[in-house]
Amino acid sequence: MEVKLEKKYGLITAIAMVVGIVIGSGVFFKAEKVLTATGGNLTLGILAWVIGGIIMISCAYTFAVMATKYEKVNGIVDYAEATMGEKYGYYVGWFMALIYYPTMTSVLAWVSARYTCVLLGFPITGGECMTIACLYLIGSFALNALSPVLSGKFLVSTTVIKLIPLILMAIIGTIVGIHSGMTMINFTTVVKKVNTANALFTAVVATAFAYEGWIIATSINAELKDAKKNLPLALVGGTFIIMVVYILYYMGLAGAVTNQVMMNGGEAGAKLAFQKIFSSAGGTIVFVFVIISCLGTLNGLMLGCTRGIYSLAARGFGPKPKIFKQIDSETNMPTNSSILGLLLCAIWLVYFYGANLTDPSKSWFGFFCFDSSELPIVTIYALYIPIFIMMMKKEKDLNSFKRFIMPIISLAGCLFMIVAACFSHRISVVAYLIVFAIIMAIGVLFSKKQILTSKNQLN
Repeated sequence: MEVKLEKKYGLITAIAMVVGIVIGSGVFFKAEKVLTATGGNLTLGILAWVIGGIIMISCAYTFAVMATKYEKVNGIVDYAEATMGEKYGYYVGWFMALIYYPTMTSVLAWVSARYTCVLLGFPITGGECMTIACLYLIGSFALNALSPVLSGKFLVSTTVIKLIPLILMAIIGTIVGIHSGMTMINFTTVVKKVNTANALFTAVVATAFAYEGWIIATSINAELKDAKKNLPLALVGGTFIIMVVYILYYMGLAGAVTNQVMMNGGEAGAKLAFQKIFSSAGGTIVFVFVIISCLGTLNGLMLGCTRGIYSLAARGFGPKPKIFKQIDSETNMPTNSSILGLLLCAIWLVYFYGANLTDPSKSWFGFFCFDSSELPIVTIYALYIPIFIMMMKKEKDLNSFKRFIMPIISLAGCLFMIVAACFSHRISVVAYLIVFAIIMAIGVLFSKKQILTSKNQLN
């Protein structure tokens, strides 16, 4: 008799889980870029956060509807399989394993190291930062490999910790800024005139990094009470809360220091803002929470990264599936898949450094330089498009709102994100697409499914 997961989560718990899953390091990392991209125009920056939030909310609702129809789906690969078939699911999984997870994990290792260097007074592009990034990468891998239970506890604890600096700056920074007049000054002063359309596109693409992760929240479907009603409410409610928190944090920064100081401060801008509001010692302590938040997000991404190739191998796809689907009996880890995942992270970390952190005139990769923190996320939105189209075609039992209106809004959001990326990144999009095409072409070579007889199959 099949054992089913207990329906134990209510709506409030589900909303909290959505908020905890999505909120991470992205808002700390990208708030600075949004401000810089808009030339210090706070109104335009807030609009970017709103547009990014609306795209997230619409897509989240559409996937929530699908989750209530396909009970055993737990991620983008499962949705791709359910709507487009096994082969499309494989290619999505290949992209996730070879590009998405390792690029995001490598970026988070650098972001964690970046804020550590800001705290310690080291340069963010020097050898110190890259050394710390490598140590964080290896440490996260070791934590997941040697003690999955401890890794899970660390992930849970950082979920609470990462909300502390956001909420404190959002509330106190905003109040202080309104009282002192700093917020009004920043809203009425534009540091640098920019092309509005290009600035908005660049800023929206930047927000995508901060909003990423919401699709993981659909995996709670099987354990949610009255899932057909509560999952869409949880995802929409949770994502709306996230958008509000991000905007208030963005305004809180504006209440602490001038936009000019924030932009000139660069990587130290956030630290300056925290110290201004909470004193030097208090700001430093809160900033430590930011670093812990980044490490928590890194830990979660490493978990996905170590299982990327395994998820394909367990289905009989990919290179040497019999090897990469093996699980260590003591740690319950797919050891071979994990090692390959770590290697891919290291490769992408080197790439990120050489393409984005070196002197542009001395770039390591010449034409083939692109922002690996943003373009893979935009690719995810491109992969959603066939899924949404097929949903509108297949799900004839849904009402018009669920079958057409929300998927169409979601499609429009995905197309907006693609167009925005093209305007924002320009020629580097071509470089990325060439690299993407080569990696996907390699995936084609391993696209033939093999019959596996081992008991270690993916549930």
